Amino acid sequence: MSLRLYDTGTRTIRDFVPLTAGRAGVYVCGATPQAAPHIGHMRSGVTYDLLYRWLLASGYDVTFVRNVTDVDDKIINVAAQTGVPWFAVAEANQRVFNRGYDVLGCLPPTVEPRATGHVPEMIVLMRRLIEQGHAYNVGDDVYFDVLSWADRYGSLSNQKLDNMRPAGDSVGDERKRDPRDFALWKGAKPGEPSWETPWGPGRPGWHLECSAMATKYLGPAFDIHGGGVDLIFPHHENELAQSTAAGDGFARYWMHNGLLTVAGEKMSKSVGNVVLLSDLLDKARPAEVRYYLGAAHYRSKIDYTDEALHDAAAAYRRIEAFVVRAVEMAGRVEAGAVPQAFADAMDDDLGVPQALAVVHESVREGNTAMAAGDKDALVRVLGELRAMLGVLGLDPLSPQWESAGDDLSDVVDALVSVALEQRQAARTRKDYAAADAIRDRLAAAGVIIEDTPRGPRWELKRS
Repeated sequence: MSLRLYDTGTRTIRDFVPLTAGRAGVYVCGATPQAAPHIGHMRSGVTYDLLYRWLLASGYDVTFVRNVTDVDDKIINVAAQTGVPWFAVAEANQRVFNRGYDVLGCLPPTVEPRATGHVPEMIVLMRRLIEQGHAYNVGDDVYFDVLSWADRYGSLSNQKLDNMRPAGDSVGDERKRDPRDFALWKGAKPGEPSWETPWGPGRPGWHLECSAMATKYLGPAFDIHGGGVDLIFPHHENELAQSTAAGDGFARYWMHNGLLTVAGEKMSKSVGNVVLLSDLLDKARPAEVRYYLGAAHYRSKIDYTDEALHDAAAAYRRIEAFVVRAVEMAGRVEAGAVPQAFADAMDDDLGVPQALAVVHESVREGNTAMAAGDKDALVRVLGELRAMLGVLGLDPLSPQWESAGDDLSDVVDALVSVALEQRQAARTRKDYAAADAIRDRLAAAGVIIEDTPRGPRWELKRS
């Protein structure tokens, strides 16, 4: 079975057939860094990291582009409210976004373009649209003429033009030919950043930025465009309209991940229910947070609760504990090939829930092999398991997770080993009270001891 993806544009699951055999071009709408990332942003980051990893594991040469919208009304408003320059607001928050991606084990994109670095490409795109009769300028502002593309506008969001209401920040501008026309370029305003264009100074509209950056790095037609479901309209609809009206094939598959809500409501500052990534990292380790954000199917909605995070963390710890015990018995086995059932699940529109079911079944099989002392079976299972966890970005033996926040691991190991030797000496002389006291003091310090046929093993207690 080859990879099949749900395409928002056709509202069907389609076989993935790239423009160029063996290669895949992916563009994902990244951050508008007016504030620190919330867990919805990070869910999107993990979703498209899973896509990236599976394409790589499937043998594709992937160009993965994730943009940064570093000039935007929201950023400018934050700058005005705080007295911090707009570019400093964007830069500081983008660093937090990137740390979040890194902490959750997301692979770095092939390129991470910023809107402010691609104004020349935007000017070229606007000129093409104006020359072809699909855009017009009113003073220093440039608008896309929706009626010039009326037979195709609304195809991505499955809306009819007659039923659409104006959307975006130019609503109410009576200079527009039609209320639904959207801004490609916004004329300069006092105190706001601006760039020179043939139509006057100003700054780019949100939709124009992504079209210019996507085609700059992936060409006029490319394979996959991704983002959150909240971007389908107006952002992605407008991207598609302006790009295809200019003559570009643009994206052949549109992927959209579901929303992450809190107590059934969309996260909003006005409601006061925004959950930041830092909030989750106070309650679970990064690998456990990644497991939580990636475990549901990417198109489904997740309603965040502390209990759900706790359950996900416990599930990951079961996998992690098995891997640690298996390495103690079988040695450090390198990743092998993923089982066919896992590949079938991932090929079926990134079916991570089904893929995780295969992972947990492998853990059960490995525990059975371990109990039976079947080292050959254990080596096979561990190799398959590491391959699957590598695709999911969850391999406990990867450098990302082995070293995460544990720079003193060798020191701790040495100290615990001394305590265990003292405990064993106490048991040898039948001083069981002293042995139990050592165990209790280790437990109080967060060190859990497990007596096994191969001797005692320890691990840190997980909250």
